[in-house]
Amino acid sequence: MWIDESALDLECKDQPELMMKYSKIQAELQRDEEEKKEALDLIKAQLDKKIRSDPDSYDIDKITEGAILATILTDDSYRTASQALIDARFENNVAKGAVRSCDHRKSMLETLVKLHGQQYFAGPKVPRDIAKEADKRKKQKETEGNIANTLRRTKQ
Repeated sequence: MWIDESALDLECKDQPELMMKYSKIQAELQRDEEEKKEALDLIKAQLDKKIRSDPDSYDIDKITEGAILATILTDDSYRTASQALIDARFENNVAKGAVRSCDHRKSMLETLVKLHGQQYFAGPKVPRDIAKEADKRKKQKETEGNIANTLRRTKQ
């Protein structure tokens, strides 16, 4: 998420849209993580109930909390759901990083605007090539779209 110092007006204009896009992705991944956590808890509860009702089929001589927990942790369905939760947490954390990056970008835009107001970037006045800037901005949005698509694909 780079910033074009020569087009701060456009960068500031695009910032809310960018933040909203990544915030929405992060919210979707947060929901996915919570759903995976709930699914894991359900599997754990179901296994606990099955083990307590028929400990012999799980080769448990004496029903203790430790024995039940050990049996649950080695169950294939529990391990699969646990890995799905780990993956969902990772994806959510990556998306949180993208949102934080947008927030840092906002702060940097504010700083650059202040510097611009103090004539920090003053120099010879050269006419802007709007077509070139629009093309550059289009390529930037495509790149950001690819990043967002990658985040969404990792979710699936």
